[in-house]
Amino acid sequence: MNRRSPNRPPTLEEVALRAGVGRGTASRVINGSLQVSEAARNAVLQAVQDLGYVPNRAARSLVTQHTDVVALVVSESEDRLFGEPFFAQVVRGVSSALAGTSRQLLLAVDHRDSDRQRLNDYLSKQHVDGVLLLSIHGDDPLPGQLAARGVPAVLGGRPHSAVTSLPFVDMDNAGGAALAVEHLVAGGRRCVATLTGPLDMGAGRLRLEGYTSALAGHALPTLVEHGDFSENSGRVGARRLLERAPDLDAIFCASDQMAIGALAELAAAGRRVPEDVAVVGFDDSPTSRHTTPSLTTVHQPVEDMGARMVQTLSRMIEHPGDPVEDVVLPTHLVVRRSG
Repeated sequence: MNRRSPNRPPTLEEVALRAGVGRGTASRVINGSLQVSEAARNAVLQAVQDLGYVPNRAARSLVTQHTDVVALVVSESEDRLFGEPFFAQVVRGVSSALAGTSRQLLLAVDHRDSDRQRLNDYLSKQHVDGVLLLSIHGDDPLPGQLAARGVPAVLGGRPHSAVTSLPFVDMDNAGGAALAVEHLVAGGRRCVATLTGPLDMGAGRLRLEGYTSALAGHALPTLVEHGDFSENSGRVGARRLLERAPDLDAIFCASDQMAIGALAELAAAGRRVPEDVAVVGFDDSPTSRHTTPSLTTVHQPVEDMGARMVQTLSRMIEHPGDPVEDVVLPTHLVVRRSG
């Protein structure tokens, strides 16, 4: 067997031999493909570490026409992005799915009009292999622009309208909201209000639909105030609900952050939770376990959502033209002390 000179860098063939796999498998692991077994991936990564193998990214890019960059675009303000647990959980799921691959994550905030055109121009095949879109509002033109350019892209959340043909990864928002309302009604609540999310987003609209349909099944009236998923909108919305219906006995909030705001407003108004008013949120965020009282909430697998977005995007990048299915992840109720 020929021994490698200490001055010569290891080759891909030597990595494959060390890992006990074929050259093609080693190449797929190093190029970031998810179409390999976990055992093969671990063996190749260990061989890369043992041999000190460094892929020639520039040469590979010329051959594959890939940049090894995936962009995660969040259409919210920096305050929301860094202040709300939901976004951190998605980023964690995306990063975990990209770990061990050659792809790097580019995080971009698409909120200010002044930055939007520059970002839209940047998101081309010359700069990124694909795009993950999160928190898209209304008829944002970006999904359609990416589809028209042929840039692989995946939506985090069901689109607000049917204009875009991009695949999505979403939660069972309507089903989760219905679970929350059924729980409140089963507990004897008869004046069940809701604080919605933004209705120009699929999640906000579907959670309202789930709330409405569940109450209709019990012939109970609806009581609706609109919010934007933020804590402040939860506080303002709860204040308005109390003014409109002083006898309300339950509030379903379309996010945990709004539920936290509602809890604060109810306390300020002298309403006991859950004795006077039960409160249920949606997210099962880490903070929901530490509110006073602890928050009953709908669990959604946010990190899994980020990982599934990456998996879907990787298939689109590696197998262009193949059909890609939308993904809807299950939700379930976590009962704590608030309702």
